Amino acid sequence: MDINSTLLMAILFSFLIGFVFSMFGQGGGSVYSPLLILLSYSVLISSSTSLVLNLITSTSAGYIFYKNKMIDMKASLAFVPGIMVGAFAGGLYSKSVNTTILLWLFVLFLVAVGARMLYSYWEKPKAEDKYPSNLSAAAYALIVVFSIVVGIISGLLGVGGGILVVPFMTNVLKYPTKSAAGSSHLIISFSALAGIIGHAASHRLDYPLIAATGVAVLLAGNLGARFSLRVKPRMIKAGLGLLMWALSAQILVKLLGVM
Repeated sequence: MDINSTLLMAILFSFLIGFVFSMFGQGGGSVYSPLLILLSYSVLISSSTSLVLNLITSTSAGYIFYKNKMIDMKASLAFVPGIMVGAFAGGLYSKSVNTTILLWLFVLFLVAVGARMLYSYWEKPKAEDKYPSNLSAAAYALIVVFSIVVGIISGLLGVGGGILVVPFMTNVLKYPTKSAAGSSHLIISFSALAGIIGHAASHRLDYPLIAATGVAVLLAGNLGARFSLRVKPRMIKAGLGLLMWALSAQILVKLLGVM
């Protein structure tokens, strides 16, 4: 596959990923990075580009959720300091981590996230109440620890973190699903921005790739957020879980081929 064909494939898949994942309050970084790796981009370029795409998708989709009053600003901002510190550190030191180790981390991450998305297909729907008006001091402490860990993972692998933030908000903080999805977009935006700065401080970004795929996800994030307000995406989420397993299998084959 030549350079132009590879770039065209990256643009097409970035649009599809951005559209589908923005419906769930996620930037799509859990798929952007491994997909770019499988298209033969380096791990560092894939991770840094994925973070930029996450930032664009989350900002675009987050605006739609904000207009529909589906973002809890106070709780969302509690995640910001920890997730920015973690993401910056992950991005800054990603160049120092062995590429093989990063690829193994991708495999484990995709298997775990794929299992979570498949499990959601059989989950019984929960009553969707309004989001909590107040969080306890213990909840805020847990948010800080959780956000730092998610930030480090985000910076290292180029994942926005929404795939982890949304279930944390719904299962631990007891937020309604759509409110958690909307709030996660704001959180992911800060995480992605800090990770990008960390990567830019340690290596050169691929600006042509970022520009081309960035336009695609800008449109996709906006459309996906609008569509999410009208759909029940259980079947799509299960399909995405299978997609993540397929991507993890391909990366595993690539790993075993060079060992």
